[in-house]
Amino acid sequence: MFLRTFGWSFAITAIGLVAAGLLWGAQGFGIVLILSILEISLSFDNAVVNATVLKRMNPYWQKIFLTVGVLIAVFGMRLVFPLLVVGLTAKLNPATVIDLALHSDKTHEGLTYAQYLEAANPAIAAFGGVFLLMIFLDFIFEEKDYNWLAWIERPLEKVGKLEAFSSVVALVALLLASNFFAGEHAETVLLAGVLGLVTYLAVNGLSSIFESGLEAEEEREEAAEKAGKSIMQVGGKAAFFLFLYLEVLDASFSFDGVVGAFAISGDIFQITLGLGIGAMYIRSLTVFLVRRGTLDDYVYLEHGAHYAIGALAAILLVGIKYHIPEIVTGLIGVAFIGLALGSSILRNRREGADEEPELVSTGK
Repeated sequence: MFLRTFGWSFAITAIGLVAAGLLWGAQGFGIVLILSILEISLSFDNAVVNATVLKRMNPYWQKIFLTVGVLIAVFGMRLVFPLLVVGLTAKLNPATVIDLALHSDKTHEGLTYAQYLEAANPAIAAFGGVFLLMIFLDFIFEEKDYNWLAWIERPLEKVGKLEAFSSVVALVALLLASNFFAGEHAETVLLAGVLGLVTYLAVNGLSSIFESGLEAEEEREEAAEKAGKSIMQVGGKAAFFLFLYLEVLDASFSFDGVVGAFAISGDIFQITLGLGIGAMYIRSLTVFLVRRGTLDDYVYLEHGAHYAIGALAAILLVGIKYHIPEIVTGLIGVAFIGLALGSSILRNRREGADEEPELVSTGK
C-alpha cells in the first residue's frame, strides 16, 4: 500500500530533481529540494484535515484528487493563482504580469514580480486567514465523539449551539485584524476576508446539501438503476463540491508557502517545481491516512490538525502587518500534530490495558 500510494510522489521527486539539476545546476537542485521540504513541513496538518474530507469520497474521486487535483494544486494554485492575484491587486495586464514573472530582475513602476506579490499579501492573508479560521471554528464549536482538550472543547461545544456563531466570531476577528494590522489596506483586507468567508460558506454548504441527499438516494438505488440513472452521478455531485472544498483548502494552506518561497528563489519555475513536489507528497499522505484508517486509530489527530489550522489562521491575519518566519508556522503545525499523535497513542494504551483483564477472564 505504501509504494502504491507514494509511488507517483517518489517518481515525480526523482524526475523533478533531475530536471532541476540539468536546468539550473547544483544550486537549482538545492533550491528545489529546500522548497519541497518547506512545502511538506508547512502543509502536514493540511494532509490530516484533507483526510477527514477525503474519506467521505468514493475511490473514484480519491483518484481524481490525486490526479486532476494535483494538476490544479501545482499549476493552478502555485503558478497561475499568484499571477492572477498580482494582476488583480496591482491592476496590471496579463502580459505585463507574465513578463515580470519570467524575468525576476525586471521591474514595472519600480517593483519586481516578487515585490508585487508581497504587496498583495494583505488581501491574500485576509482571504486565507478567514477561510482557515472558519474551518477551525466549525470544528471546535461542533459536538465531537472524542475531546482532546476537554476543558476547552466542552464549553465551546455548548457555545457553538448558537446559530452561525462561528461566522460571527470570524467576522469579529476580521474587523480586529483590519483595525490593528491592515493600516491603509483596511478596505482591501475587509473585502478579501468577506470573500474568504463567503467562499467557505458556499462551497461547504453546497457539499453538505448534496451529501445529505446521499442517504435518501441510496434507499432509492434499485429504482434509480431500473430507470437508467446511475447513483454515481448523485454521489459525484456531493464529491465534486467536497473536491472544490479541498482545492480551496489547499490554496489557503499554500498562500504563505508561495509568498515565502520568493525569499529562497525569484524563479517562478523553481518555485512551482519545488512546491509542486511537496504538494504531491501531501496528496499521497492524505490518501495513505484514509486507506490505512489512521484517523480512526489515532482519534486526536484530527483535533491536532484543526488546532494547527487555527494557529495558521491567526498567523495569516497577524501576518498582514508583521512577517512571521515560515519555519515558525511549520514548527507550530508539526508540534500540534505530534502532541495529538502522542495523546492518541497513550489513549490507545489505556484502552488496551482496561480491556486486557476482561479478555483474560473471558478466555478462562
